[in-house]
Amino acid sequence: MGAAVARIRSVTETAAQLVTSERLPYLLAVATDSGAAVAPVLCFLHGLDEGAPAEPREALTRHGPLRSDSSPLAAQFIVVAPQLPEQGDVWHRYAAAVHDIMKQVQTRYGGDPERTFLTGFSFGGNGVFDLALAQPGLWAALWSVDPTRVPRRDPGLPVWLSSGAISRRLQAVFDAALRLEPAGPGSPGDRVYTDEGMDHVGTATLAYQDERIYRWLLSRQHPPA
Repeated sequence: MGAAVARIRSVTETAAQLVTSERLPYLLAVATDSGAAVAPVLCFLHGLDEGAPAEPREALTRHGPLRSDSSPLAAQFIVVAPQLPEQGDVWHRYAAAVHDIMKQVQTRYGGDPERTFLTGFSFGGNGVFDLALAQPGLWAALWSVDPTRVPRRDPGLPVWLSSGAISRRLQAVFDAALRLEPAGPGSPGDRVYTDEGMDHVGTATLAYQDERIYRWLLSRQHPPA
């Protein structure tokens, strides 16, 4: 294999390898607990402060599924966390680079094209919707954590919105634009949101610890376009 690989062993023992051979550097952790020949893939888009020149290993594990206290269910996914070469609400400029990384991960490491998911925090939460609109057929479901703006149109995919201090102020607009309903008890539907009443960073911490959302992702798939 041309790129280095690491394995998520537990929430307290995360060792993801930094891959620098692509247009965007990224952390890669290969699933150790998927129980299948092909593993689901979860791509994480970081927020403002985690773009370059921030040190990638620290920045890409500050929030998201590679953070040391994230849910153990992250170990069932191949987790990919690319880093932008600049800071800003600019994930849309790098849609092609993220697409290429995901296709290579699917091919090289047994990522399941029918269960490839996109998540992101803050500006990365905006990027979730931007990339989904630019890449029909790539993503099976979307998980946006406290995004700062409403998507320009419905991406036509299952959506889980983890609402926080920023998106909370636009909750009614998100609900109308994406046809969201509270997740509630039981089995959540395809368009849901949760709000734990936390601030911006606290929302990210709790969201990536929430086993319900990982299980929700694992229950969704689609045939590639």
